[in-house]
Amino acid sequence: MARSVGFSLPVTVVVVAIGYIYFSTVFIFVDRWFGLWSSPGLMNAAIFTAVAAMCVYNYSISVFRDPGRVPSTYMPDVEDSENPIHEIKRKGGDLRYCQKCSHYKPARAHHCRVCKRCVLRMDHHCIWINNCVGHANYKVFFVFVVYAVIACLYSLVLLLGSLANDFEKDEEQSADSFTTVYYHEGVRAMWLAEKGGQIYSHPYDLGTYQNLSMVLGPNIFSWLLPTSGHIGSGLRFRTAYDYPSSGSTSK
Repeated sequence: MARSVGFSLPVTVVVVAIGYIYFSTVFIFVDRWFGLWSSPGLMNAAIFTAVAAMCVYNYSISVFRDPGRVPSTYMPDVEDSENPIHEIKRKGGDLRYCQKCSHYKPARAHHCRVCKRCVLRMDHHCIWINNCVGHANYKVFFVFVVYAVIACLYSLVLLLGSLANDFEKDEEQSADSFTTVYYHEGVRAMWLAEKGGQIYSHPYDLGTYQNLSMVLGPNIFSWLLPTSGHIGSGLRFRTAYDYPSSGSTSK
């Protein structure tokens, strides 16, 4: 039995969260890890879509299905042999009667102050479905929670996999383009020098301190300050050839 449902902020939050997790998982996590249109990508996208669809389907039923109403004509039969258990009031020992709904309450039925009526086998009132969890929607609510947990765990696995894959790609790119362009130039020059039987040293390698000074400035106390510390015009740079070798002597 369906029930009328108005606007509910918690339900809207749940719907938005489901949509966000779905699109993030399929179009970001799966795509980054496998490539969405690859065979593994399509397989994982299809499986996650199926899990998400079951989650949404059961959630919708939990929201719109009436959890169960006590018939207005209900009257407990204390002589019914098929139902030997009859709940009674704690005080007085009378059969349970709802003063607000003006009828007797069957076993496990309770009055919901939010829904303002008695609900059969009432478990609790859940704000996230804007409905009571009772006799008629207990199973679909439970199944919804199961599928939601599976979807979250699946999404977490795909997230971790995509992050690990991105890390590997970043390492490969870093290895391919290690440091700067000067590194590649130096490697090539070193290879050519060794091929010619010579010992190569990079002309712009002035030593650790001088290299840092060229970038950070001559004043070591201002190295970590956001001040302009570059040296020269950028049209010419000092090289190792500008300094006399330690083994040379003046004449």
